[in-house]
Amino acid sequence: MSGDNRRVDTVPSPAPAPSPPPSPAPARPASASLARRLAAPAAAMAGVLAAFTYVGTVDPNEPGHYPVCPLLQLTGIYCPGCGGLRSAHAVATGDLAAAFGANAMAVVGYGVFAVLWAVWVVRAGRGIPVRITLKPVHWWAIGAVAAVFSVVRNLPFGSGLAP
Repeated sequence: MSGDNRRVDTVPSPAPAPSPPPSPAPARPASASLARRLAAPAAAMAGVLAAFTYVGTVDPNEPGHYPVCPLLQLTGIYCPGCGGLRSAHAVATGDLAAAFGANAMAVVGYGVFAVLWAVWVVRAGRGIPVRITLKPVHWWAIGAVAAVFSVVRNLPFGSGLAP
């Protein structure tokens, strides 16, 4: 047996060609990015302002403009939303005392909306995502407050909360 005299030539493989540098993203003006981030809160506020403008100009205290609450019409019981349009009209016309008298819970809701909207605008302006999640216990608490409000406003001692 003779020895294997095969010669193996190893040729170094060529180094991989350097990849071209990534092309920079097209430059967008910072204001366009900010405008895009603020578009959703601005649209939400535009919708709210349009609704309040409409309710402010079409008085719910005059009969015939808006439908009557079905629960009130059928049973004579005020629901948690009864007086909400009159409350919105009073807020739109600047009469905060009348707004509380028509539906205090709605006025508190308007305030909560204003705070959450302001947080939304600030976070959107900074590019921070907004995510508000409520646990089931919070939803139950909101429902309980609405139920208690509804019961109290229909009792003689809570007549100050009735519209």
